[in-house]
Amino acid sequence: MFAAIGEWIAERAGTLNISVEAMMLGGAFTAVTGAVATGSPEFGLLCGIVTGLVVALIHANLSHRLSVNTYVVGLTLNVLVLGLTSYLADKTEFFQVAKVAIPWLSSLPIVGSALFDVRWTAYLLIVLIPLAWWLVQRSRWGLEARAAGENPQSADVTGIHVNKRRRQALLICGLLGGLGGAHLAVAEVGTFNSNMTAGRGYIVLAAVIFGGWTLRGALAGCLLFGAADALRLALPALGYELNAQLLIASPYLLALAAMFFLAKSHRGPAALGAPFVRGIT
Repeated sequence: MFAAIGEWIAERAGTLNISVEAMMLGGAFTAVTGAVATGSPEFGLLCGIVTGLVVALIHANLSHRLSVNTYVVGLTLNVLVLGLTSYLADKTEFFQVAKVAIPWLSSLPIVGSALFDVRWTAYLLIVLIPLAWWLVQRSRWGLEARAAGENPQSADVTGIHVNKRRRQALLICGLLGGLGGAHLAVAEVGTFNSNMTAGRGYIVLAAVIFGGWTLRGALAGCLLFGAADALRLALPALGYELNAQLLIASPYLLALAAMFFLAKSHRGPAALGAPFVRGIT
């Protein structure tokens, strides 16, 4: 969900950030590396955030300053980070951030331990979700970012620095994408494995499209795809003998189906993925 919030912000500003996979995977790797080096999972989270920002900065400078095709930049960064982390990955120690149980609520049947006895990083979403919505929908910055995503030429005429707003939105996506990867590594799994994000960045892209470029829709898409991934792990444990390859592919098949049926019915930002060069319409 961290990465989905960031991707939603970037896309509303007009940047289709395919490199969110690189942000998550790089964040996961450096989070565990930082945690192992210092003995502090919290420092590892900070390392993951910084890595996401670095990936976003590279993407922003190549696509917004040098006008390199954003799709090429995103895919290149994904492949580069996958190769680097796979090469550098080694057997690491087990590190996790602490759980925080909310009194009374954590003892509720069925949902108590799942929702109210989790790693403290999960509670950040309680703050981030309304903050992100306010930033994009109610703040002056959000108005300018949305204008950059809908009609960059008109936004430029009114004095909005289109590429600056897009870069800022992409940096926010990098911060949250790195945090999402770090959360996966040091809060959920506790270690790093090669390609541990396993395409979750692409699932994030599908979730934003599935949600019609709304925040609540993107988060609902994350919950749906997350439920499919959880079923993939739970069904064999419950005794259901299903095709293993089909189970592994089920979240991605669901994402493809959602994009196929919903992409045309939902209208994204008009200038999504289109580079902006002043004076060129």
